[in-house]
Amino acid sequence: MSEQIWFITGSSRGFGRSLVSAALEGGDRVVATARRPEQLTEFVERYGQRILPVALDVTDPEQARTAIAEGVARFGRLDVIVNNAGYANVSPIEHTPDDDFRAQFETNFWGVYNVSKAAIPVLRAQGGGLIMQFSSVGGRVGGSPGIASYQAAKFAIDGFSRVLRTETAPFGIRVLVVEPSGFATDWAGSSMTVHEPGEGYEQTVGAMNARVRQSTEGPAGDPDRAAKILVQVAKRQNVPYHLPLGVNAAEMSIAQDRRLLAEDEEWRAVSRSADFAEPFPVEFPPDAA
Repeated sequence: MSEQIWFITGSSRGFGRSLVSAALEGGDRVVATARRPEQLTEFVERYGQRILPVALDVTDPEQARTAIAEGVARFGRLDVIVNNAGYANVSPIEHTPDDDFRAQFETNFWGVYNVSKAAIPVLRAQGGGLIMQFSSVGGRVGGSPGIASYQAAKFAIDGFSRVLRTETAPFGIRVLVVEPSGFATDWAGSSMTVHEPGEGYEQTVGAMNARVRQSTEGPAGDPDRAAKILVQVAKRQNVPYHLPLGVNAAEMSIAQDRRLLAEDEEWRAVSRSADFAEPFPVEFPPDAA
């Protein structure tokens, strides 16, 4: 496919902005959504009618439907839907205000749900397209202290997207879950509120706070390189279901998969023994001394 029409959430900064730039530089057209679309003026000045800035709060289902409709009205179709909008705040589960935890989940998961659901009828009617969901290496590996809401949402995106992929494959719709590690975006900058960890969490959440606040070299990942990779991937007939991006994402994902496989194999006989037709009882793996 020589030209594609992109619909990108969270376009004003970070990965979203890099993707807008890479898609336009590659000759594609873009519906670039943001809470404040005026932040995309420089792209309009440079690319004119090839970009359509649209105001969108992804937590609002009606706004998601309207934004999708505006994109179709301008360009006639949408080929790549990118759910990129998201943010994280840092604090331990015990001390995180419930409204903060829920607000993060509203954007990070329900925003993906709203935009994906609004896009399905369009992609189905036109015979296919690609839905690109931004997760995180934390959505594959998990366990990072202080960002429970963020990582819970990323795991939820993966589960949601597995079902979405199965349900919509007969319509020619493909689904790609992107899993970046640390990139030089604003994720840990002004987008993030870092709370004091509280007593007892100095070694866990406190360590996360220190990494966020005191890093001198910054993240290893280049969002512009990543965006160019994703533009190329979107033009392929065959795309991976999961795509880790960055050295840490690649190596941590492989290591996690190996750990899970080893544990599943170790407990396989015990797991199988829960069914009526299987031998029972069976010997458990050796316990720790």
